Formats: sequence, structure tokens, C-alpha cells
Amino acid sequence: MSTPRAPECMILHATGTNRDHEAAQAVELAGGKAEIVHLNQLRHGEKHWRDYQMLILPGGFSYADALGAGKLLAIDLQSYFADEVQAFVEASKPVLGICNGFQALVKAGILPGVTPMPGAEPASQANERATLTFNASGHFECRWVSLAAVSRQCAWTQGINELIYCPVAHGEGNFQLADPSRLAQLQAQDQIALIYTQSNGAPANDTYPANPNGSLGDIAGICNPSGNVLGLMPHPEDHLYPWQHPRWTRGEEGSTGLPLFVNGVRYASQL
Repeated sequence: MSTPRAPECMILHATGTNRDHEAAQAVELAGGKAEIVHLNQLRHGEKHWRDYQMLILPGGFSYADALGAGKLLAIDLQSYFADEVQAFVEASKPVLGICNGFQALVKAGILPGVTPMPGAEPASQANERATLTFNASGHFECRWVSLAAVSRQCAWTQGINELIYCPVAHGEGNFQLADPSRLAQLQAQDQIALIYTQSNGAPANDTYPANPNGSLGDIAGICNPSGNVLGLMPHPEDHLYPWQHPRWTRGEEGSTGLPLFVNGVRYASQL
């Protein structure tokens, strides 16, 4: 029996992107191959979307967050690469947006990608009514948080039973819906992939700092209805090794973000 080929992952880079090397390292530790690709390489035809089986939009401050966090990167995805992105997603290839990447996926209308209820507005309009806005605390949040994987259909979170412990670093990570009643729809479609919890796994219940930004329903990450696209505000790529745990010298370890990437690589290798 032949060994599955390691999937090729494109780490998308724009001016202001950071943690792209950490994301690449996470993919490689998980058994995949990673390449950091600048948007201009795609525009000029030096690189091609079709050559990759995975896509990661890492964090940072793309285009200095001009016009809003992730907004200009979202315009790139909508204007220059709309067909390529749509084909990538519809081919069920795994896509991960972290922090600024999550913001871009939401503002490009790729997430949450909810299926409209009977008589409801089209999905494209519904997507515009989800956003990541300013933290409820009113300031930039840089702290470690605990996450629980709760979606059974999300390719990135399936089978993860241990809490994930990793940092957040954002000023606009507050996930909100213009119509809060849509939260029930996200729940019904199993699109809430990750939630903030207390350190012992108990619900955060919208309390600060367990929920660091005030997100509706303690949402830390959501997926599309098909489960192959995941966006989250925390940085799992910043906790891959035991010694990266902030209390490593006190004997604490575990709960790394690596299982998310292992799932993504495994899923891509089966396509």
C-alpha cells in the first residue's frame, strides 16, 4: 500500500502578515509541506492556487488593517481571486484563517457561509451581517486562553477532546451577528467550531477574561456548513512545543494547538 502524499499547503502572505513562518512550521510538524506565497506571486502567475491542497491565512495586520482589520485582504480575495477561492472551497480543500485571516474570511463573505433559512435573505447578504469588531474590553488583548472543540463536522476540530491552550493577540476579535437570532442557525448547522472556556473546561459564559473579546456565545472559531473552512481568533500555531507553555518551568504542559493542524493535513491527504 502506498503512503499518502504529504499535502502542499499555501501560507498566504500579504504586506503586514506575520506568524506565517509559525503556521508553516505547524503544517510541517503535522506531516504536510508548507510554502509561504505572497499575493503578488499569485497575481503575476508565478504561483497557482491549483497546485495546493491546503490554504492558511495567517495572522498579523494585512495592509496595516487600513479600512478595518482584514478588510483590504478580503477585497483582494473578492476582487482578484474570487473564482480561485470559490473553486478551492468547493473542492472541499481545507482552509484555515487565523486572527487576521479569520477577519478576512468573514469580511470576504466566505465565513460563516450559512445556508439561508426558508424565506430568509440570500447567504451572501447574511454573511455581511457577521463581523469581527472591537473587543468589548475596549483595548488590545494579548493573553492565553482555553478553547474547546465543539463541532463534529469541522474537518479541523473532529476528534479533539483535549482543551487547546494558546494565546490571543487582537484588538478586533469580537464575533457578532447583526441578528443574534442567527446564533441558533449556526448552532443547528454545527458551525460553531471552537468556544472559549474557563481553564478547567467549564463554560466561559461570556465572562472576561475567559472570553477575552466579548464574542457572542463565547465563539472563538466558526466553520462553513461543509466543515472544510475554519476561522478562529486565537493562535494555535504559537503553542506547538511543550516548552512554549507559559508555565513550562513550573511543570505544566499539554493542550497544544498542533492537533488542529494534524487534522487539516490528514483531511487534505485524503482528497
